[in-house]
Amino acid sequence: MMDKDYLLEKWLKNDLTDAEKKAFDELDETPFNQYIIDATQYFKASQFYEASSFDVFRERHSSHKKTIRRLRGLNPLLKLASAIVIGLGVYLVFFFNKLTHIETVASEKTTIELPDHSKVELNALTTIRFDAENWYKKRALELNGEAFFKVEKGSVFDVITKDGKITVVGTQFNVKQRDRYFEVKCFEGVVKVVSDTIIRELHAGNVFQILHGKFFETKTKVLSPKWIHNISNFEAVPFKEVLAEFERQFNIEIDYNNIDVNRLFTGGFMHGNLENALISVTQPMNMTFEIRSSNLIIIHGKED
Repeated sequence: MMDKDYLLEKWLKNDLTDAEKKAFDELDETPFNQYIIDATQYFKASQFYEASSFDVFRERHSSHKKTIRRLRGLNPLLKLASAIVIGLGVYLVFFFNKLTHIETVASEKTTIELPDHSKVELNALTTIRFDAENWYKKRALELNGEAFFKVEKGSVFDVITKDGKITVVGTQFNVKQRDRYFEVKCFEGVVKVVSDTIIRELHAGNVFQILHGKFFETKTKVLSPKWIHNISNFEAVPFKEVLAEFERQFNIEIDYNNIDVNRLFTGGFMHGNLENALISVTQPMNMTFEIRSSNLIIIHGKED
């Protein structure tokens, strides 16, 4: 019978031979040893985990309660190994989860002020994350959704989305990052946009847009995005994008019959009144609508 301490020491060094590993696995502490191995693999310093990761860790911890209670009877090396694993897990969850996380729900908008007094207005169903503690070392935030930025002058300011990165110093611009819809409008100053192999420098009035895989460069004469004034407006976009924005602004579900959702739409709707908004988007397209319930709308196309 091989000495337990000898096997444990080699296990901690990841230096067991096949024969030694077999003997080690046959020890009474095998279930707990496996728990430590699993936990070590779960907490990797190179990965980021949200707070929910700790819930998973706690569930794992609870599911091994009976085994963990045997810790008192284990030798000091195994106690040390388990303490390191559990301590590392807690450290990684809380140390790497310092990002400030702000999100809006359907039909909600909000304005926040960043540590440098830059302001961000979030449209409905939008999420941003940033490191407030190290903000002055690196002005950067992650965006999923749509937001209007008024950036104070200072160091480089980055907005990172899954479709591209926007880099500025001090300016005003709007970023819309939705499903297959990426758009940046510059209202003041200069904005650099990088999306895959497409790189553009936008000046006030320039618009960068990737819609359903196609890249467009256009112009705008407005001085700020209309959605911050409770108006959603569109210029030659597929009608399904209008319906998607409608659902976000009114927290409803839209179904449709006999309509071409890829038909281009130019126009807009106000956010305050559901029925008036429906009229604004259906009448120009020669469509009708019916309100089935408080959160279900059916839009009908013209019958052939």
